Amino acid sequence: MTEEIDLIIATAKEAMDNTVVHLEKSLLNIRAGKASPQMLGSVFVDYYGSQTPLSQVASINVPDARTLSVSPWEKNMLQPIEKAIMIANLGLNPMNNGENIIINIPPLTEERRKDLVKQAKTEAEDAKVGIRNSRKDANNDIKKQEKNGASEDICKDAEDRVQKLTDNYVKKIDDILAVKEAEIMKV
Repeated sequence: MTEEIDLIIATAKEAMDNTVVHLEKSLLNIRAGKASPQMLGSVFVDYYGSQTPLSQVASINVPDARTLSVSPWEKNMLQPIEKAIMIANLGLNPMNNGENIIINIPPLTEERRKDLVKQAKTEAEDAKVGIRNSRKDANNDIKKQEKNGASEDICKDAEDRVQKLTDNYVKKIDDILAVKEAEIMKV
């Protein structure tokens, strides 16, 4: 019985790990005033009829802290890439110079910074909901084990372990959010 319970807890931990990884990826897309290739991670280009991530049809470079340079591997992709960046609604204005697409990253206004912090908080809250859902699933599985004959003490201990895991992951999310918030608000 304890092996099944250990497996339930390991599964919950893995789900919580995945939630944190997803949060970190989501927060990479929220720009903090500095140019970063990840800012274009959500851009998909129409590449011969199929939607392809921008990183697979061009190289993305950061010549300085406020500029992104997108160099397509095929010159005929300049127009579709420029269009895809506009459609992605990232608040960026691409400029096509015939060779590359240059994107100047405007400095963030105080209002825009606050909006980005709200967006980051929303992502963090969604992650916390995911953590709590993992806890609920684990506790339901533990209750099933109890009905199938596992001792009440073992199940109670397992629920306590799941709660400790949950608390640790919620704290981890709060820490990740605090770092991102500081990064966004830094002028």
